[in-house]
Amino acid sequence: MTDPTAAEAAYTYVLDERVRLLAVDDDPILREFATVYLATPSAEVETAASGEEGIEKLQQGHYDLMLIDLDMPGIGGIEAIRRVRADPRLRLLPIIVVTGREDIVSIDRAFDAGATSFVCKPVNWRLLSYQVRYVLRAQKLITAA
Repeated sequence: MTDPTAAEAAYTYVLDERVRLLAVDDDPILREFATVYLATPSAEVETAASGEEGIEKLQQGHYDLMLIDLDMPGIGGIEAIRRVRADPRLRLLPIIVVTGREDIVSIDRAFDAGATSFVCKPVNWRLLSYQVRYVLRAQKLITAA
């Protein structure tokens, strides 16, 4: 017999509010996974293949949260985060680092640059969905205060 609670959970969307996310990673598979696993009827996911492209998209459009890898050619994740935090229009944007690095130096550098949260690859997409949801809720409380 199937556990109805588990079956119901499989068909519920974690991201159930209208949000627009930007996933920045040089790995095309991870960008595709972000689109498949995070997009819902109310959550739109756009992607960028580099730090440069991610910053450009942020400057041209409105996003509620950015997910970014640390290791990319050109502008890496740390520098991209610093540039976002230096932009007055984007300085409060929640940023979740999604990376294969889990060493103390990388974690400290990401948070020192201005990351809001940090997730290690391989990604548990369901767990990341909840993290996105709660980071966005916390951001609403911060900006409402």
